[in-house]
Amino acid sequence: MRISTSLVRVRYAETDKMGVVYYANYLVWFEIGRTDWLRETGWTYRLMEEEGFGLPVIEVHCAYQTSARYDDDVEIRTRARLVSAVRLAFDYDVVRRADGQALASGYTVHATVDRSGRPTRLPARVKELLA
Repeated sequence: MRISTSLVRVRYAETDKMGVVYYANYLVWFEIGRTDWLRETGWTYRLMEEEGFGLPVIEVHCAYQTSARYDDDVEIRTRARLVSAVRLAFDYDVVRRADGQALASGYTVHATVDRSGRPTRLPARVKELLA
């Protein structure tokens, strides 16, 4: 299973008054991981859209284990899996690099849609990446 690793340093703007990362930022980090995973396979969001496909999020889950804080180096580990002919999911693990502490884990599920927003099958080359 292909795993993409993305690195992020927590910015001050991502934290609350106590220096703890605001919970919604983990979903942004999931997007960073997903975008990097796709880029590493050669199928970027830009290329996908040019080819007439979209991958809207239809489900998301995030389980928080411990807090990330301002200036932490964070690693986002992303894997993809085929759910059906028209759906795929990405799994994420977010880890603090300094001590390997798990910060959060989760997943997103995406429908494959065409330019008009109707469900369509994933391209064969994408399904091959997930086999």
